Amino acid sequence: MNKSVKLVLLIVGIILIGYGVYTMIMPETSVDLAVVKIEGQDNTNSYFAIGLGLVALIGSFLGGKK
Repeated sequence: MNKSVKLVLLIVGIILIGYGVYTMIMPETSVDLAVVKIEGQDNTNSYFAIGLGLVALIGSFLGGKK
């Protein structure tokens, strides 16, 4: 695999993992009613982004040499 392809996969993997972790931590919606604060979150997309990031990282490290 070409070095530039490995570098792109590495960068994309890091970005996807960072985005997935960020979306997992930050709440999507919140409601503040004087006494009660409610936060809602759907982590489905964040798990997908983290999984793709891990696949890209593994692909960048395990890519064959020419």
